Amino acid sequence: INLKTALIFNMKIGKLDLNYKKKPILISEISGNHNGKLSLAVELVKKAARNGSDLIKLQTYEADNLTLNSSRPEFNIKNKKSLWKNSNLYNLYKRGSTLKEWHYKLFNEAKKNNVECFTSIFDENDIEFLEKLKVPAYKIASFECLHFPLIEKVIKTKKPILISTGMCTLKEIAELVNFLRKKNFKNYALLKCTSSYPASSKNLNLSTIRDMRKRFDCEIGYSDHSIGYNASIGAVHYGASFIEKHVCLNNKIGIDSKFSLNVNNLQQFKKEIYNAYLSRGKIFYGPTKDELQNLQFRRSIYACKDITKGEKFTKENIKIIRPSLGLNPKYYNFVLGKKSLSNIKFANPIRMKHVKKKQR
Repeated sequence: INLKTALIFNMKIGKLDLNYKKKPILISEISGNHNGKLSLAVELVKKAARNGSDLIKLQTYEADNLTLNSSRPEFNIKNKKSLWKNSNLYNLYKRGSTLKEWHYKLFNEAKKNNVECFTSIFDENDIEFLEKLKVPAYKIASFECLHFPLIEKVIKTKKPILISTGMCTLKEIAELVNFLRKKNFKNYALLKCTSSYPASSKNLNLSTIRDMRKRFDCEIGYSDHSIGYNASIGAVHYGASFIEKHVCLNNKIGIDSKFSLNVNNLQQFKKEIYNAYLSRGKIFYGPTKDELQNLQFRRSIYACKDITKGEKFTKENIKIIRPSLGLNPKYYNFVLGKKSLSNIKFANPIRMKHVKKKQR
């Protein structure tokens, strides 16, 4: 595995920059939360666009291209913790698919609301269809991230590719990145995600985002399958350039709705991740511009009684208090026992000019 650095590509989707140094891009994932109804899919796209999505993403697949219509045990979900336990894969994918004949209307709805729409692709045979829709980018889902024949076909479109890496080992991600680089393809970004639904906080390992950026020298996003805002906020702190979040009309409609964000909460969600980006800031020490005026409220040495010229400074007549117009507290022990060079009134600051340096 040989991963050389300095290959960062200035990544854009449409007019949007996916760039660590710029505010994070919010991608709303519609997935199967339309519940098999075009009208709900249109409403989701419209609300996602109007509530602050920078990009909207669909999933383009047919059940026949993902699995086989079989009732054999391995084609059923046995995990008791799964949202879809006891579901047959073929039936589940059929229920969650976004029909091809819907795509034009959904892309057009996004365009009417001034938002770009793109999609996750699962089968190379869909590329020609999607290219006619002028998709600005493609997404490769975690479960497809080692599907090199598919990725190779997508590379040929020369469109940006976002690739989720849920479940991938470090070696597998390295193999993926090497594959992309051997194809001389730089227009990609990786997404950290945890491919469980919903993903629990203890399994998110958001620190990996920072490590991925260092190792693979490309833009890193975060695909959030957890419930709530916290994970995405943390992901931005760790350096995510973009956030992908499933959205729903409510948490009872749609096969992914249980871990999706209500689309009406998108504006607040976007505000929170933007604030996280602002708080990330830069490496900086010292007072900020807004803190400068508060320096006066640090402590310093003041007279807590009237002090006459020649009188010694003692614990009874000087005190370390706020504000900071007197000597720094670090000089307190130096001042103690020295004689005052002038009269000092109560509540006046002690300054070095008041302190007799040498005692005779």
